[in-house]
Amino acid sequence: MEKKKQPCTRDAHTRHLLSAAQVRAFREKIYAHYKRHGRRLPWRITQNPYRILVSEIMLQQTQVERVLEKYTEFIKTFPDFPSLAGAPLHKLLGVWQGLGYNRRALALRALAQIIMKEHGARLPSAPEELISLPGIGRYTAGAIAAFAFQQPAVFVDTNIRRVFIYEFFHDRENIADTEILPFVEQTLDRADPRSWYNALMDYGAVLKKEQVNPNRKSAHYIRQSPFENSNRQVRGKILKVLVAESPLTRVQIVRRTGMDPEQVTKNLLRLEEEGFIRKKGNSHSIC
Repeated sequence: MEKKKQPCTRDAHTRHLLSAAQVRAFREKIYAHYKRHGRRLPWRITQNPYRILVSEIMLQQTQVERVLEKYTEFIKTFPDFPSLAGAPLHKLLGVWQGLGYNRRALALRALAQIIMKEHGARLPSAPEELISLPGIGRYTAGAIAAFAFQQPAVFVDTNIRRVFIYEFFHDRENIADTEILPFVEQTLDRADPRSWYNALMDYGAVLKKEQVNPNRKSAHYIRQSPFENSNRQVRGKILKVLVAESPLTRVQIVRRTGMDPEQVTKNLLRLEEEGFIRKKGNSHSIC
C-alpha cells in the first residue's frame, strides 16, 4: 500500500470538515487502490437485489472468505424470494451450516415471506423501508440501497469505519460513529455509490492486515468473546447434528456434540423458544 497521506487539517472537525481539494485527494487515493487491488466477488458482479440482500445478510459478523464458501450454494438452492419464502427449515439450515449466527437464516426466510406477501416479490429500495424488514439494521439497509439500487445512502460498517479513523482521526481515541458519518457523507461519490463503497471496503480490509487495527480507537469497538465452548458453538453443534439426523434425545445430542450436558440442555430450551427445534416426548427435531 502506498504511504499514507494526511488529508485532514486542524479544522477537519468543524462544520465544513474537508475542503474540495481534500475530498478530491481522498477519493483519488481510494479509487487508485481499488483499481489495483479491488476484489472480484460474486455479489459485486450482479445488480439483482435478492442476491445482494443474501450477501449482505451473510456478511453480517462473518468474514468474506467464509461467505464465499456458501453464497453460490445458497443462491443455487434458493435462487429467488419465492423459493426462499417456502424453504423448509431443515433444508435452509443445512445450506446455511458453516456461517454461524443461524438466527440470520430464520430472519432471511421471514423477510422473504414478507416480500412475497406485502411487496409483490420486489425488494423495496428505500433504506427507511428496508430497515423495517427482519434482519436488516441501519448499515444493511444503507448497503442494500447503495449496492442494489445505486442510491447515495450514508452508512458505516467495520471496514468503512477503519478507513475514516485511519485517514482522519489518527490523533484521536474513543471515536463515535456520529463523528465519522459527516466525513462519509461529504466524501461520498453520489454518482456511483456502489463502486465507491466497494472501494472503501477493500481499502479497509487491507488496512486491517497491514496496520494495527484502527477500529480499536472506535467507541464501538468490542473484542469478540472466545468461540470455544461458547453458547454459539453449542447451538451450532446441536443444529448440525439435528440437521443430519432427527429426532434425537438429549442424551444422544450430548454424545454426538461432545459438549457439556448442562450447556446442551440450556441451549435446547433456547433453540425451542426461538423456533429452530421442537420437542416431542423426549426427542428433539428441526421444526
